[in-house]
Amino acid sequence: MLSRPRGRTVDEDRSHRHRHHEDIGSHVSETIQFGVGFGGTLAPAAYPALAARLEELGFDVATVFGDLMMQPPAMVLASMAEATSRIQLGVGCYTPWTLHPVEVAGQLAYIDHLSQGRAFMGIVRGAWLDQLHLDTSHSLAAVTDTVAIVRQLLSGSGEGYQGRVYSVNAGTTPFYPVLRESIPLMVGTWSPRLAEYAGAHADQVQVGGCANPAMAPIVKEFAAVGEHAAGRPPGGVDIVLTAVTVVDEDGDAARARARTEVALPFQVIAGLDRTLDVDPDLLNRMDVLLRAHRYEEAGRLIPDDLLDKFTFTGTPDEVAEHAAAVYDAGAKRIEFDTPFGLTPESGVDLLGNRVLPILRSAGYRSEALASA
Repeated sequence: MLSRPRGRTVDEDRSHRHRHHEDIGSHVSETIQFGVGFGGTLAPAAYPALAARLEELGFDVATVFGDLMMQPPAMVLASMAEATSRIQLGVGCYTPWTLHPVEVAGQLAYIDHLSQGRAFMGIVRGAWLDQLHLDTSHSLAAVTDTVAIVRQLLSGSGEGYQGRVYSVNAGTTPFYPVLRESIPLMVGTWSPRLAEYAGAHADQVQVGGCANPAMAPIVKEFAAVGEHAAGRPPGGVDIVLTAVTVVDEDGDAARARARTEVALPFQVIAGLDRTLDVDPDLLNRMDVLLRAHRYEEAGRLIPDDLLDKFTFTGTPDEVAEHAAAVYDAGAKRIEFDTPFGLTPESGVDLLGNRVLPILRSAGYRSEALASA
């Protein structure tokens, strides 16, 4: 049973429950996806077993972050590919500033071969890159050039490409085998311009660090502009929301851990949510603590109502109801992100054995279940 989330009034809860009883079966006319997102922070030996467990539990997708100072996602995904046979594997996401497009193409081709065609590419502007003293002012051009060069290299056309940030000469083609000449593309962004680009060129647009149902239709509208301009069918680009997840039978312990885990990304992305009015003083106070690496103290400053907009956290019932609201708002996929629970293993098991069954019993049909 989907229970009342923390902070909801009795009247709001009655309305919410009525909506689920009346409408929950009707909106899921198409299948959705259950996903997870890994920060590259675990010991290498941990990934294959976790990936195999995710596949066993019926998850559809696993992505690995490409954030600054985390393990290179392609290496992690390669170990996951050898431990699985069905689950889709994606880089979520590359940044065009720390890896040249020719290297991106080679890594993707390798993972795609190893996984027998289950790889997809994610690309994002990137965050915290000021630490590297990089000029990221032409981020849209860098994303555009990276995608164009990767696609050209994998296609083997050898036509060459002249871009604003990156270029390759005519005749530049891979020496390695390419399984698929076209690999699905996910663009990670909160911005209208990059979401519009995704609408014109991508298969998915991912809102990273977001658990707010209200953002799904907003980003869908951004993408629709690009779909229309490119003559693509409306609504063809899938919306993906991904956020820090901590699920545990002890909801208070889960929320305490989630506050610490989300403190650093929250300080960067909280101001990007167009549906919220976040106090600048809160962000300033958090910034002081984060610069001193006092993550737990910074996280304790986040109010409950904001925590629920940027994390999936609490008991299995609470996380399931939160996820249902995001799917109802139009998301194709949720990626439950690191650390999953008080330990990665306990979190994955609770997600797979408690959260997903609640959603399935409520009518949310994943692609894994539909194809079984």
